[in-house]
Amino acid sequence: MSARDGVFPADAMVRRVDKEAVLVLGGGRALLMQLAHPMVARGVAEHSGFEADPWSRLVRTLQAGYTIVFGTREEAEQTAAVVHAVHQRVTGDGYEANDPALLMWVHATLVDTALRVHTRFLGPLSRRDAARYYRESMIVAEMLGVPTDEQPPDIVAFRAYVREMVASLEVSPEARQLAAAVLHPRLPWMTEPVFELGRQLTVGLLPRPLREQYGFRWDRNRKAALLAAGLASRQVLPRLPTVLRKVPAGAL
Repeated sequence: MSARDGVFPADAMVRRVDKEAVLVLGGGRALLMQLAHPMVARGVAEHSGFEADPWSRLVRTLQAGYTIVFGTREEAEQTAAVVHAVHQRVTGDGYEANDPALLMWVHATLVDTALRVHTRFLGPLSRRDAARYYRESMIVAEMLGVPTDEQPPDIVAFRAYVREMVASLEVSPEARQLAAAVLHPRLPWMTEPVFELGRQLTVGLLPRPLREQYGFRWDRNRKAALLAAGLASRQVLPRLPTVLRKVPAGAL
């Protein structure tokens, strides 16, 4: 395989899923799940201007993932090397950004969010497709610094890992402060109605234990609205032409 070939073939499940534009609705969820890990929150707080521009970190993470999934092998390897070099400088008391355990958690939040958003707004993948998606995502994680033998070996083990992590994490005051910046960024006032919808989606999609630790309000009416939005989306989105559902190639 030449350097111009991609890491994944054109029919890869990871390409099919990650190109769905609706996955962007899970961006806030993934970001807050990452920050729920105290060492991730500390690293972000100490080594970035996160509070002034909280979404840039997520955009950079997604861009790196998209390049590995959709770019050439050469582009994927260059991107992985850049990410590793940036992380090399992010160290502090009790953490190193290139620690495979921390990298695994960040990666897991993206994979878990992609699968859950797909299920809620497009419909669930079959067991076979979900298993294939996870296997292919393991290649992305390996390129970004998580050895295969330090990853859950299959999707069943992966889901158990996510459940165990969610149950064990303790959201720090630092993370709550950063979360406020995520949910209330500095934006023009005319965008507030749209962003309020995004806030509700982010809070509703979070695992309940983390939502409660962050101190976010959630009630029966909000839950019913989220369920209704998901039901409507599953009726409409799968019927849209591909060109309207997929992320444009130039945006990747």
